[in-house]
Amino acid sequence: MDKTTWTEADFENLGWHDNHVHGLSIQDGEYAGKLVLDLDYICEWLCGTDRRCSFMLAPADLVFRDVTELRINIEYKSIAVAPISIGEIRREIIVRTERYTECRWQILFNFPQGEISFQSPGFAQVLRALPIHKKQQFLTEDERIQLCAAEQGVGPDGSPAAPARRSKP
Repeated sequence: MDKTTWTEADFENLGWHDNHVHGLSIQDGEYAGKLVLDLDYICEWLCGTDRRCSFMLAPADLVFRDVTELRINIEYKSIAVAPISIGEIRREIIVRTERYTECRWQILFNFPQGEISFQSPGFAQVLRALPIHKKQQFLTEDERIQLCAAEQGVGPDGSPAAPARRSKP
């Protein structure tokens, strides 16, 4: 995989099924705020003939710009709090002109029950490190820290580190 940044123009070629969300933030923006999801992006599903899959994963930021009409509904009733797992992200174009597009977005969850809905013209998704090969669909907290630190050229303790290398499946 050579690409590390995507936008709404890539929407039809992206999938977020089973991506884990480790953080959510609402930030100031130029016109309206930004909705930022810190997630483990599954860059590739590697499935064998035995129907077992492994995954190429990387920590990523999914940032929606100029967000309005934000609604967040997450139901952890009677279950332990754990990272959110995305089922799918839906987009409905509600305004399209030559110079502007506005979309209604729905982020539906596998776990726990819930969704986030809002309006936004689009997003940017950026990998914060090179993908690594895993049998699970998520990165541990330690893996996320190590990957991002290695990408920045420092070890988790702040000392210089070797450049990040991609794991091969």
